[in-house]
Amino acid sequence: MKNYLFDSSSKEPFRLTRTKIDLFLECPRCFYLDRKLGVKRPSMPGFPLNNAVDNLLKKEFDLLRENGNAHEIMEKYGIDAVPLKHPELYIWRDDVKNFIGASVVHKKTNFEVCGIIDDIWVNERGEFFIVDYKSTSTSKEISLEDQYKKSFKRQMEVYQWIFRQKGFNVSDIGYFVFANATKEREKFDGKLEFDLSIIEHKGDDSWVEKTLFDIKDCLLKNEIPKPSLSCEYCNYLEKVRLAEE
Repeated sequence: MKNYLFDSSSKEPFRLTRTKIDLFLECPRCFYLDRKLGVKRPSMPGFPLNNAVDNLLKKEFDLLRENGNAHEIMEKYGIDAVPLKHPELYIWRDDVKNFIGASVVHKKTNFEVCGIIDDIWVNERGEFFIVDYKSTSTSKEISLEDQYKKSFKRQMEVYQWIFRQKGFNVSDIGYFVFANATKEREKFDGKLEFDLSIIEHKGDDSWVEKTLFDIKDCLLKNEIPKPSLSCEYCNYLEKVRLAEE
């Protein structure tokens, strides 16, 4: 695969996805093993139900996009914007399945930073609002304060950074559209019913460029970083090593 492993002698931009940036922040050791040595973490199962919800939401917003209309959920939350109609939107959200999405080359590190968005909304001033769809099933109040949802915020902020680098006027405000599958029905009937809600996030992408420099420093080293204390994978391997000894 093109640009799969980091090669310090290559002049070609090294592709760095949003998920790999998150991997570095989670565990530099796992990131180094993956991007430089080609040793990937064990794969996770796919999420076909989540993907189905994403696709249906895209279709729903696309119907409104054509006529420049806002969705009723946007009006409910007082969001003064409409789904963006742009000739490159299909590329940014990877409708073409090239697994790149929106990308920009950070010249100081020679990284091609890329990420696949779900949607963009725009107001009358041409200001972009990055939008991400999320699926869940919970009776609790949905928030962004759970520990694992820190990655949601970073995801949004990387996208905001990418589109600012591409020259667009991007709002600090982004929106998560949550589709919450209810469990309160008397019977299944072969259908899931979802309640839609929107959570606003005020992003701060000031950390992104520093992280790119940290990633470059990591990849240029000839030694594997130490295990992260919070990394489940590294902790598992360490326990296996101790058990074998």
